[in-house]
Amino acid sequence: MSYPFKPNPKLDLTLERFLDAPRELLWRAWTTPEHVKQWFTPKPWVITDCEIDFRPGGLFRTRIQSPDCKEVSDRHCCYLEIVPNERLVWTDALLPGYRPSGKPFITAVITLTPEGKGTRYTATAIHRDEATRNSHEEMGFFDGWGAVADQLAQYVKTI
Repeated sequence: MSYPFKPNPKLDLTLERFLDAPRELLWRAWTTPEHVKQWFTPKPWVITDCEIDFRPGGLFRTRIQSPDCKEVSDRHCCYLEIVPNERLVWTDALLPGYRPSGKPFITAVITLTPEGKGTRYTATAIHRDEATRNSHEEMGFFDGWGAVADQLAQYVKTI
């Protein structure tokens, strides 16, 4: 199956890794709140709450807490596309029910492709303009999303 979206390097950031885990297990870790809470933010930051209404137009919400116990993010996102075990697309540009949000930042495309006994994991952050893309990169996109991918790979070995 081909997918029409192609990242634009001027607007988008992409992280790609081989993860030594079957994509069905990675999918489960991405789509179950109790699992998402275990790996979705770089440690020592933590996810204190996660809600998932797993359907297009449904809610993906995470609450992130800093190491000094301050809540730093309570992000409400909307699922746009769900292709089981293959692709997950969500955005903070829309709220559940496809309602526009006030502070859009990214749309994320997570792709899981079988590769040998593991999975090619591709995470793309789509931005509305170059300034937002560059800001996200300066915030540490590659280190942060890379740490999260590593945490995901380690976590799925425990479930």
